[in-house]
Amino acid sequence: PFLRLLEAQLQDQRREHEEEVEALKNQVDAMKEEMEKQQQAFLQTLQLSPEVQVEFGLQQEITRLTNENLDLKELLEKLEKNEKKLKKQLKIYMKRVRDFEASQDMVPAERRQHERNMQVAVQRKEKDFQGMLEYYKEDEPLLIQNLIT
Repeated sequence: PFLRLLEAQLQDQRREHEEEVEALKNQVDAMKEEMEKQQQAFLQTLQLSPEVQVEFGLQQEITRLTNENLDLKELLEKLEKNEKKLKKQLKIYMKRVRDFEASQDMVPAERRQHERNMQVAVQRKEKDFQGMLEYYKEDEPLLIQNLIT
């Protein structure tokens, strides 16, 4: 039984690894294609006059910034949706706390004190959190830029 469990775990890990390798290969292929397109565009711009090169460069930068703005808008929409969800959860939890506190008025004093002590411990644990968002470290500059704008 134990060997079967280990074998199943090993097969799961192998399958996950193969899927990850395949995804990375696809990502590398996509990057190669993008790099080839950029090289072709660069070679074409070298053959153009300096004025046209500047105009082409500006068009490329406008396109890049437009795509970046669309990505940021998408991220903003996700964050706003998450914020609404969290606010809704907060309202539900606040109502539960009020209901719980109301029910505590009917409980004997010593039991109430014990549950308050437990409640204080829970509140301290919650203070260990440093934020409400989960994000990758490499996305931090983008997140900060979004918060500023």
